Amino acid sequence: MLKSIAVMTSGGDSPGMNAAVRAVTRTALHQGVKVWGIRGGYHGMLDEDIFEMQSKDVSDIIQRGGTFLGTARCKRFQTPEGRMLGYKNLVDRGIQGLVVVGGDGSLRGASTLSQETGLPIVGLPGTIDNDVWGMEYTIGCDTAANTILDAMNKLRDTASAHRRVIVLEVMGRSSGWLAMVAGISGGAEYILVPEEPFDLEQICENMKADYERGKRYILMVVAEGAGKASEIGPIIAEKTGIDTRVSKLGHIQRGGSPSVIDRVNASRLGEHAALAIISGLSDIVFGFNRGHVVSINLHDAVTNKKQLDPSLMRLAKVLA
Repeated sequence: MLKSIAVMTSGGDSPGMNAAVRAVTRTALHQGVKVWGIRGGYHGMLDEDIFEMQSKDVSDIIQRGGTFLGTARCKRFQTPEGRMLGYKNLVDRGIQGLVVVGGDGSLRGASTLSQETGLPIVGLPGTIDNDVWGMEYTIGCDTAANTILDAMNKLRDTASAHRRVIVLEVMGRSSGWLAMVAGISGGAEYILVPEEPFDLEQICENMKADYERGKRYILMVVAEGAGKASEIGPIIAEKTGIDTRVSKLGHIQRGGSPSVIDRVNASRLGEHAALAIISGLSDIVFGFNRGHVVSINLHDAVTNKKQLDPSLMRLAKVLA
């Protein structure tokens, strides 16, 4: 049984990270285990920005978006020398295991560190893209989807008032999950995702026909990996002659107070991660599948690509 562990957040922030860190910390303390917090992700590990945490250090954070520990992307950690320095800084403090909350890149770095040093590491999937293989949920994805939905509800009002086409660009470089679930729940007529090719010429023809039949407005949601709204919007306007506007949500999708789902799920995953690392388990990442907490091999999670559920793509076409 380990007696001293550390926890960190890394990569892009996501709502619910604080809930996960809180659960890891308080679960470990409840088991009589010392807990260290690492500020600024892998940067903090290399720069020794590491502090011992007590229960009060994670008070008043569950309702906050972002991550109170801070996060960053660290090029030095991508080198063997950087990883060994980070490992030494942990060992010097008596830290025997590490919990990493982050997305695909952060978990890949954790997997490499564990393989090279033997340090027990458990991962938690913190990314709004919901693109970690082997699970159906990642921390922050629900809040981000609801943020997009709120924007769509507002854009629908102005689109209807002016009989416009509105093209909304959302995050998702390699995964269209956010665009797909927000588009379906927001009633978008068109959803463009990187996993599926699309014919913009045909879409424009369909839009013209829709307007000729009396359609008052059209909402299109575009995942950034499928194309840029700033380029797609002008093409639609030129090809259809319909007044078209473009909106890009940007980093507002990362912020905001986490939803009930993200708070509860992150807390459950944090508890499992703490108990697992304390017991000496390593090289696993916890997620949800069919409503149950599951453990996935960390190497498998970062080397396999998660596919967008084809039933969602089919549903989007049926409901459009």
